[in-house]
Amino acid sequence: MIAVIDYGAGNLRSVANALIKLGCQPKVTNDPGDVLNASAVIFPGVGAAADTMRHLREYGLDYAIQQVIHLGRPFFAICLGMQVLLSVSEEDGSNECLGVIPGTVRRLPPGLKVPHMGWNQVKQVIEHPIFDGIPNEANFYFVHSYYADPDDTVVVAGTTEYGVSLCSVIVRDNVIATQFHPEKSGEFGLKMYDNFLKIAVVER
Repeated sequence: MIAVIDYGAGNLRSVANALIKLGCQPKVTNDPGDVLNASAVIFPGVGAAADTMRHLREYGLDYAIQQVIHLGRPFFAICLGMQVLLSVSEEDGSNECLGVIPGTVRRLPPGLKVPHMGWNQVKQVIEHPIFDGIPNEANFYFVHSYYADPDDTVVVAGTTEYGVSLCSVIVRDNVIATQFHPEKSGEFGLKMYDNFLKIAVVER
């Protein structure tokens, strides 16, 4: 079973629909038990870091996420889901996040149109199965005002230029995370989900 985490926000239906198109029947859930029992987990994200962390703690999903990742289960985080994997977010002050990936979530530099919204290229900086069948510098759809800045650049699998060269894909062991929204990114976004399901060996 593949779990899609529902923490009270996020574009869950479009994520679920993308998976259904690929022949998968995901379970959209806010139950930590479902997350812990899933063979793979997708963590979509829309909203603010502080609200997201509060909801995760209220549902007990913060521990479930940390435990699933610790156990080595395939885990895919999207947009704000990627950001809250880091240690701290500078959004609205300073907010402690999940601390799975050491680093800081920073606001996009002054002088740029914020949010960064629309199509932009993703430069692949490592070879990884998540990129199978996806050309280097393919376009994906972004909507964000903050970006992940990991302490260790070895986890950065993809970068995107928007005022700065920002981390747009993280890969570390069983964790894959994207700043963009694959479910809004057409053919290549759907291919990325398909690649994740293959990595996770999810039954379809």
